[in-house]
Amino acid sequence: MTVPGLDEATEDRIAVKWHVLYAHLDEDQRRLWLGLEARELGEGGVRIVCAATGAAESTIRRGLVEVESGAAPTGRVRRAGGGRKPVTETQPGILDRLNALVSPGERGDPERLLRWCTDSTRDLARKLHDHGYEISHTKVAELLAAEGYSLQANVKTLEGASHPDRDGQFRHIDEQARSFMATGDPVISVDTKKKENLGQYKNAGTAWRAEGAPTKVKTHDFPDKKLGKAIPYGIYDLANNNGWVSVGSDADTAAFAVNTLRSWWNTAGRSAYPDAARLMITADCGGSNGNRVRLWKTELAALAAETGLAITVCHFPPGTSKWNKIEHRLFSHITMNWKGCPLTSHEVVLDLIGTTTTTTGLTIHAEADTNQYPKGLKISDAELDAIPLRRHEWHGEWNYTVLPVRHAPDPIN
Repeated sequence: MTVPGLDEATEDRIAVKWHVLYAHLDEDQRRLWLGLEARELGEGGVRIVCAATGAAESTIRRGLVEVESGAAPTGRVRRAGGGRKPVTETQPGILDRLNALVSPGERGDPERLLRWCTDSTRDLARKLHDHGYEISHTKVAELLAAEGYSLQANVKTLEGASHPDRDGQFRHIDEQARSFMATGDPVISVDTKKKENLGQYKNAGTAWRAEGAPTKVKTHDFPDKKLGKAIPYGIYDLANNNGWVSVGSDADTAAFAVNTLRSWWNTAGRSAYPDAARLMITADCGGSNGNRVRLWKTELAALAAETGLAITVCHFPPGTSKWNKIEHRLFSHITMNWKGCPLTSHEVVLDLIGTTTTTTGLTIHAEADTNQYPKGLKISDAELDAIPLRRHEWHGEWNYTVLPVRHAPDPIN
């Protein structure tokens, strides 16, 4: 049963530890552990531990006395067959009833060893009580585990229809990246992170706060036109484990994306790679840096002419953007760093991005980009043909090099 007013988080914490430790402790050790937990909780601790573990209050109190007395272990363990009988023996049919309750909400393949259900153990315990059985939610968890059930989360793995050359493109990207890194030339991963509405809005996740004083946010996420949006465009340097993020406020266009590349190169890239003659970029097939975006190629040509770099771009096949390094080497850490923190202004966004670090040494530079980037710019066929672009022999629509000087298009490997 649940103790009125009991903090369920405390009960769940004890229940999880009890479930893990139970099979590894003998009778004396279990009793001492129960008593120690009760003592640490203070007043009402015996009832809390009883509710969390299902152990008898008399057993917990005995353990509490033994802990406080400091008595030496007796070394005696109950003889085989002694102690409380399993609930499946004292309440025949409870396991069948539990499986019947779980089945409507069951997910997965019943022929597999691993299954999971959508009801909580507390809900299942209440339903069993309605059918005349007496059982705690922790004992329900033990029975479910014995039956091959476990808690499962959703996993994003389905990519939709795969392009037949999906794996071949991955190999091409890998070969190109290895070639660049072998000669000390930079390889970067780029993308736009999810646009964020600025204001006192709920941000997923939790953050430490004084008890009973959560950050208050608006009940609706209607955009604030005065505050606008934050548009983070990121660059991840694979060799140096460094990130660069420009936070725009206007529009996510190819001009904005390439200007971020320009800022990174002039401020950080050039000094990190003083002898570089070429640059490799891995990018998604869509968005402002999509392989069909004419402005993207036009802006890259201008950047190549400015820097003297031959810029090679390799796009990930459609539906595989999650494999782009920036997603799990940069953006995921930014998301974890600002979880539970309302993004109230561009300054807050910049601060949270710039203070993101990892134990593996990731550092991120963040800066604001207040430029205006008009949408709908048209690039004519003549302008597109004038770009000094060499398409690779392998899927030239995905893989190409923009040269720093005008050069007739010429396929390359």
